[in-house]
Amino acid sequence: MSTVLAQGGTTNFLLPNSTFIVELLIFLVILFVFHRYIVPPLSRALKQRQDMVRKQAEDREKAARAVQEAQERYSSALADARAEAASIRDDARAEAARVRAELREQADQEVERIQRQGGEQLAAQRAEAMRRLRSELGGLSVQLAERVVGESFDDDGRRRSTVERFLAELERTPASGGTN
Repeated sequence: MSTVLAQGGTTNFLLPNSTFIVELLIFLVILFVFHRYIVPPLSRALKQRQDMVRKQAEDREKAARAVQEAQERYSSALADARAEAASIRDDARAEAARVRAELREQADQEVERIQRQGGEQLAAQRAEAMRRLRSELGGLSVQLAERVVGESFDDDGRRRSTVERFLAELERTPASGGTN
């Protein structure tokens, strides 16, 4: 310590010397330059970045809401379409049942008409067969009766009564025999 005192005085580290003041002034100038020229562009860049991030977040939220709304509309439309398809299917089934019943009724009516017509035709054919049978049997019975009796049945009244009696007996015979 004595060498320090011999050189020119005492230095107190608590009291600043001129180097400290110059360093302080340079620090303040650098701080001013940073604050004046470097911090504002960085602040603007940071603010723009924050604004861009905020806008992207808002856009993402809007897009999410739009997707959700579109999904709800899609689900609603799909449910409506399914309900309409079910309604159309039920209507088609009802229409098919109605048409089936109508066709069955028409077929039943046609069957009944054909049966009635067949019965009428059968009755007409039976009547025709009976008429032919009467005329043929009448002639044959008269011939047979003439041969058996040995006399002629020229009288139409006698011939007719004989034929009628023979046919009446003929009609009773199959009925009593059990076959038609």
